Amino acid sequence: MSHPHFSVAHYVTSDTPIPTARGPSLRQQTGTLRRGKTLNRPERGIAPVSLITPVGSVRSTSDFNPWSLFAHAVTFWAPPFLLSAVGFQDKPTRQAWREKIALCFIALVLGGVVGFATIGLNRALCPSDSKDNPNRFINFESDPVGLGIQGFVFNISAAKPPSNFDFFKFAASVPELDITGAFTRTAANYPACRGISFSFATDPPCPTPSSCPLPPLTAATLQEFNLVNTTKVVGYDWDQVRNLTNYFVIDGAVLNMNVYFQLHPQPIPKDPVDAAIRTVITQQDSKGGKDATRLFYNRGVLTSAVPCLTQRYYAGNIDKITPGCFVSSLFLYVGLVVILGLVLVRFVMACIFNWFMSARLVAPPKNLSRTVISPAVLPEGANITIDNKTGTAPWAGPKGPGRNKITKAHPTTNISMAQIGAELFAVCLVTCYSEGEEGIRTTLDSISETSYSDSRKLLFVVCDGMITGAGEKKSTPDICVGLLDADARFGNPEPMGYFSVGLGAKSENRAMVYAGHYTRAGRRTPTMVIVKCGTEGERGDKKPGNRGKRDSQLVLMNFFSRVTYNDRMTPLDYDMFRKIQVLMGVTADFFEVCLMVDADTKVHVDSLRQLVNSMQHDNYIMGVCGETRIANKRQSWVTAIQVYEYFISHHLAKAFESVFGGVTCLPGCFSMYRLKARKVNDDDWVPILCKPEIVREYSQSEVSTLHQKNLLLLGEDRFLTTILLRTFPNRKMVFVPQARCRTIAPDTFRVLLSQRRRWINSTIHNLMELVRVRNLCGTFCFSMQFVVFMDLLGTVVLPVAICLTYSLIVNMIISPPKTFDEAIPLMLLLAVIGLPGVLILITTRKVVYIFWMLVYLLALPVWNFILPVYAFWHFDDFSWGETRKVQGEAKGQEHDMGSGTTKGATIALRRWEDWERSRLRKQKREEKRRQDMARAFPKGYPNNAGFLRADMRSQYTDQSDTISTTSSDEDQWGEQIGGYNEYSAQYPPPPPGLLIPNHDMIQAAETVDGDTMAAMLENGFDDRPTSLPTSLSGRTVDRLSSVSQQRYQLIDGPLSPGAQAVVHSPISPGFGTHVPMGSHDITQNHFRHFAPPISQVDASSSAVDWKGHAKKRSTGGGPARYGPLGPLDPNN
Repeated sequence: MSHPHFSVAHYVTSDTPIPTARGPSLRQQTGTLRRGKTLNRPERGIAPVSLITPVGSVRSTSDFNPWSLFAHAVTFWAPPFLLSAVGFQDKPTRQAWREKIALCFIALVLGGVVGFATIGLNRALCPSDSKDNPNRFINFESDPVGLGIQGFVFNISAAKPPSNFDFFKFAASVPELDITGAFTRTAANYPACRGISFSFATDPPCPTPSSCPLPPLTAATLQEFNLVNTTKVVGYDWDQVRNLTNYFVIDGAVLNMNVYFQLHPQPIPKDPVDAAIRTVITQQDSKGGKDATRLFYNRGVLTSAVPCLTQRYYAGNIDKITPGCFVSSLFLYVGLVVILGLVLVRFVMACIFNWFMSARLVAPPKNLSRTVISPAVLPEGANITIDNKTGTAPWAGPKGPGRNKITKAHPTTNISMAQIGAELFAVCLVTCYSEGEEGIRTTLDSISETSYSDSRKLLFVVCDGMITGAGEKKSTPDICVGLLDADARFGNPEPMGYFSVGLGAKSENRAMVYAGHYTRAGRRTPTMVIVKCGTEGERGDKKPGNRGKRDSQLVLMNFFSRVTYNDRMTPLDYDMFRKIQVLMGVTADFFEVCLMVDADTKVHVDSLRQLVNSMQHDNYIMGVCGETRIANKRQSWVTAIQVYEYFISHHLAKAFESVFGGVTCLPGCFSMYRLKARKVNDDDWVPILCKPEIVREYSQSEVSTLHQKNLLLLGEDRFLTTILLRTFPNRKMVFVPQARCRTIAPDTFRVLLSQRRRWINSTIHNLMELVRVRNLCGTFCFSMQFVVFMDLLGTVVLPVAICLTYSLIVNMIISPPKTFDEAIPLMLLLAVIGLPGVLILITTRKVVYIFWMLVYLLALPVWNFILPVYAFWHFDDFSWGETRKVQGEAKGQEHDMGSGTTKGATIALRRWEDWERSRLRKQKREEKRRQDMARAFPKGYPNNAGFLRADMRSQYTDQSDTISTTSSDEDQWGEQIGGYNEYSAQYPPPPPGLLIPNHDMIQAAETVDGDTMAAMLENGFDDRPTSLPTSLSGRTVDRLSSVSQQRYQLIDGPLSPGAQAVVHSPISPGFGTHVPMGSHDITQNHFRHFAPPISQVDASSSAVDWKGHAKKRSTGGGPARYGPLGPLDPNN
């Protein structure tokens, strides 16, 4: 069990406790510890403000903060008495309802803004009936089958031209050429010119018959020649007007003066209009575009001529854009560039990541020969002893934690990476609540069968209370403990106290630690099962010990935080520390990564190795997730519509975010986090998941606003990712597509609705926090901050977006787009929908996913309208709904955070050294007592109730922890130390490999014929013999009897009145002591010990479990010399 790189802290004489008349406090301080190194230069200059309750702040009791005032303003129409009448009795519930309405109002406003920007903005700024609308024009020289007549474009594709005028010839030479002068006209056709005496108004329109070869311009003439008026105006730009002969512009109207200059090639004396026309056409700088507007409108005589000029010589209009149309077009094109740019960038980056980057992430680690800091070295800010010059943990030494004494440390601060190897020590956290045996067994089987070595992984199963799932016959703790091959060296576990997530009485909890191995297919994986069983006050509760998934995660996070910083441990922490060291052969500070898996997830064989390889690849990676696929995708239409959504959320969204190292959500069903990371130079540690600031913020219990409740109670996994990204914005969260798992997706719409309600609400509130982190990767529109903002906006406006999408599709079917501007929305829609399909084909080459994509598209109204609207309206619902149901549980009876205040802390907090001293004292006292009893009763003794108890109290009343190690009395901490001796010689470590029979054993084995074998298969086997051979000695019979004793299940609920707990001791064969649960009730003394009787046979102690939850730990009929450990060594 020892490791060459452990060391034990050096203790001086002053460290030894001295007698005192004052009882020590449970939170006592010691003067022999100091903060290690310095906190003046942490990895990040300023820690972010806490999301829930900033440290040192006082929670405001006033309701008149800006957000509360806004919520009351939005819901002014709902007074308190009205809300009370409809069921909102208490003030917090009414406030949550008001905040929900305020959030829904904001979502409606944002949806309205998006809808207006998409449809209404263009109509408001550039109406279609405006004369300056650019859609009214057809550009000059753009349509080869168009000619201009009086400024309008006429289509001549089916024209019937006369013999003396070829329309097609003119259109081929100059499209949209103005041919108004070819039609016969008279002065009566221009009423605006009456009363004007200047030549331009009095000249005949057709001075000669040959100048107007076409008949008068009437509807009959147009019909005769089959000229179709497109109602579009000929549009000219300034360059075209400048290059055309005898053309100029007045107030946007383009005038064709060719006929005028044919009649008057020379200037007309005393004609101001003629002088102005010739000035513009012949003398004005051509760069000005021949604009005569200013010239004609500055003189009254010229201004009066403008209507007549426009009526007689009008050839079209300047194709100009008004400011409103310009803003509308600018907004449209900017939106096209930004949205299409983001879509394309996501697509390209996702392809680059899948093709190139991901393969390098999972490559086997190199340069294992480098020198790195030892896991025993404490990081900055840790508590170390004054005489510890190297800053190592007190349990670190050449032989690890001492069995019989605490020795001086001779630590090694640096080691070779080859001593650790490519496989980091990994703890695999499996959180269980109400899952069935099949799901839990599948998860544990998959983790145990991974290609990762059993000596480098620890299964850490946490049962969240004494829960029985809906439809299950056994409680979740019964299932988990029943799957464990327990290590008898630890006996029956006792409830150990710890600080839990909750308020008032719920702020403390008790948990039992079952330790052993999980056996599967020749693998023996070290395993710990933590059963949260509740305090004494929860004895009559329906779900004693239940504190939620976040509390289950914090059991592990708090433990490693205290180990990493050598902080004060709870009894539960110290119990886990001892058992981890025995199971793994190293202390807990050797663990560097933590895999978090839900109890209904099946991990692929190579997934754990690939996740660890990615951690080895880059020290800056603090979190990584794999791909989650659906195991029951064909079970129902509900599971079918989720297949593509699961796939694209990983291979498009998370793959793109991984390029920048900013995956915004690591799924709780399959993710890995760093407990601590080495710095770039491998010369120091940086705590990550076990950083006290992370643990403190994640363990917040007191939440007051709807926003805080959505962060903490609905999406723990996303909230943990948010905290890590806010605390370490320069570190990376990545996605590894090679690591895969399968999970059971909701198969009914009711459960899907409940699950997505939690996910959508949690996503919105977490993105609201992430968008405020300014120093994420990237800049401006191509930064992670902008991407997070777009994700937040897109999630809020999903209902409006799907409505606009379907209206766009209908409009496109009714009126297909004719211009590029009209086709822009269709292009965006095709890019958003089509590019993920292309990504599937080029990354997976599985055409079947196209089918799943079509199924997903058919269900778009469900994803983008029904689920978001339902989620928004249930912003004030913080329950888990239908996702995890418990037997007999009604709606609204989910996990209770508790309320009120705590009377006072009853859980001891002591550092490892203090716990270890108390353990060694207790061990010596019990050994001395055992020897005394062995001398007094050489043939064994009956362990009657009250005859001998291991928890005999001290005769001193000061409860001092300073009793001599030779004292026969227990100190005050003895009851909070497990009643087992992991170093007992009664059960020596088993051999490092499987017991394989040799050739002689196989030859000497008995055989049976076919009929006997058939009968055996028909009747089954019984491992416990009904009768023992009479030839066996009494001692052997006793030994076999003790081995074949039955195993008890945990029972959900207290024992009935008058029931008796049976304590079976394999030490004294044949003795089963019945302990009445009466005057000495287990709830009154919840750390109860029973002294094992002294006997001449190999033995181990056993104890009564918490609140009647007793389980006999035996292993069946294995070889006696191995004891109950089985044939495999925990170190192997």
